[in-house]
Amino acid sequence: MSFIEVEHLSKEFKITKREKGALNAIKSMIHREYTIKKAVDDISFSVEQGELVGYVGPNGAGKSTTIKMLSGILTPTSGKVTVGGIVPYENRKENNMRMGVVFGQRSQLYWDLPMGETFELYKRMYKIDEEKFRRNVEFYTELLDMKPFLNTPVRQLSLGQKMRGNIAIALLHDPPIVYLDEPTIGLDVLAKSRIRTFIKEVNREKNITLILTTHDMDDIEAICNRLILIDNGKKLYDGGLEEFRNTYAGGNLLVADFDADEVVMPDPRLKLIKEEGPRRWISFRKDEIAPMEALNLITARYQLSDFSMQEADIVETIKNIYEKKLHV
Repeated sequence: MSFIEVEHLSKEFKITKREKGALNAIKSMIHREYTIKKAVDDISFSVEQGELVGYVGPNGAGKSTTIKMLSGILTPTSGKVTVGGIVPYENRKENNMRMGVVFGQRSQLYWDLPMGETFELYKRMYKIDEEKFRRNVEFYTELLDMKPFLNTPVRQLSLGQKMRGNIAIALLHDPPIVYLDEPTIGLDVLAKSRIRTFIKEVNREKNITLILTTHDMDDIEAICNRLILIDNGKKLYDGGLEEFRNTYAGGNLLVADFDADEVVMPDPRLKLIKEEGPRRWISFRKDEIAPMEALNLITARYQLSDFSMQEADIVETIKNIYEKKLHV
């Protein structure tokens, strides 16, 4: 059995119909009418212990609703969910003690307390034994470079320092599962890089399972080895990043400047997808043809003045899927 099991999970919300006018307002007080909004629609997936999963989609896709069901905040309308063998919404207290949560726009820190005292507070809250507490504080303080501001009140910390503090707090009790919601939002490039490196390091050291929701696809590429893509409450894709590129974006691109006016692909595995003057964009899948073979086939027939190999852009790929509504 996988660490997280989600089977045909759905969540519906009743939304009151509101019509303009005083008469309609009075009528709605006597007899209310509702519409049903399906925030999550028959989603199934499983996650193994230690996996790093990116759970992505546009605003309103159902990401937060799914995470709230996994964390026990919401009860599903239908379907099943277990995390570490327990049903989150039936065992909220036990589930809370076994998970960590970080919301990029909400803080778990206390405004007037320094980080050192905040650690002590959460030690008591999660009943962490002294040895584990000391070891984890040292580990996270060093890995996140928090020593310079351990004794500084939270109100005086930068956004990046606060985020590092929130992540350390979420991991302090060694939870087997951590949910990260936009953990790098608003941070500068250096702070983002530090947090991404930290997450990968913690996963290697402690085998923590991670589900990351974000709009920053650089986070997904830097941290995750698996992508679950949803839209309108439905799952569009579930698999590896490389497989995602190969399936939906042609895998790789050869961008080249040709010395010929008309260019015909010398092999059906090569697809001409764009032209601008002498420049052509040619897509191919690495599982069908090696990059060097693709280049050799083209240069055997045409003269190139310049070329480069690129991986297909994951952001553009996801955008195309949303636009085309490619459900799998």
